[in-house]
Amino acid sequence: MKKGYWVNAYRSIKDEAAQKAYSALAVPAIQSFGGRFLTSGASQIEAFEAGLVQRTILVEFDSYEIALAARKSEAYQKALVALGNGAERDVRIVEGA
Repeated sequence: MKKGYWVNAYRSIKDEAAQKAYSALAVPAIQSFGGRFLTSGASQIEAFEAGLVQRTILVEFDSYEIALAARKSEAYQKALVALGNGAERDVRIVEGA
């Protein structure tokens, strides 16, 4: 089975308190689906070609389907409500090779 990867790239954080509230709910919601944080946003970033240097979170799941289920879960949806308009993000879930 191919792994699933969830990539969050933060274009901007508009409300630090909302971001912290989101993280407090999102991390356990994602981990409850077996999500493993490979980067936490504090990693060094080097961007190439059309890439942008942005806070980037990378989470690995045992499958693409599990990653999608985590995103759609009730617990993660509550985290999104807490975030509200507190950040502009590029979020992708991709299937591994």
